[in-house]
Amino acid sequence: MSNASPQPVRGAIVEEELQLTLVELCQACHVSEQHVITWVIEGALEVVGDVPQDWRFTGPSLRRAKLALWLTRDLEINPPGVALALDLLDDIAALQARLQRFAAS
Repeated sequence: MSNASPQPVRGAIVEEELQLTLVELCQACHVSEQHVITWVIEGALEVVGDVPQDWRFTGPSLRRAKLALWLTRDLEINPPGVALALDLLDDIAALQARLQRFAAS
């Protein structure tokens, strides 16, 4: 094994480039438009666009919407709680990534 510095891997993450409409997101998650609209209002999901008919969601929003649905249905968390839980889960993931980078250096 050589001591050469590892080269960064380059590529596109398809999930992040994904663009979904409100209807497509609802179909992908099997959730009502009202749920998604509520999650957007609470800040659980980020959108591009001014009105629901023009909204576009990215791949990370799809992942968050599926988690939001799980939190809502299985854990019976209300919309403000869903937004908070998703933000906290993101914070935990970011801290874990930092810890792994720190441990690797």
